[in-house]
Amino acid sequence: MILGRVIGEIHGSIKHPFYEGKKLLVIEKTSPTGVATGDYLIAADSVGAGADERVLVLDEGNGARQVFDSKDGPVRAVVVGIIDDIVT
Repeated sequence: MILGRVIGEIHGSIKHPFYEGKKLLVIEKTSPTGVATGDYLIAADSVGAGADERVLVLDEGNGARQVFDSKDGPVRAVVVGIIDDIVT
């Protein structure tokens, strides 16, 4: 699992049919305290996350496909939660 913050959204006029109706988000990876690591990834949204929200990302293809109930969808990373608070 990866902690991150939504910093953008990807739009395309031509896409694989799997992505019809799904948002692709640009996620800036962060530490548990919210400090940016300088890395990012692209993840399909499954929870309705929006700009500047802290999120939990599953970055593993088979698990991501299971979230979308797909046996062969071309997906690796998926946003699986919106983070309200982290208590350490």
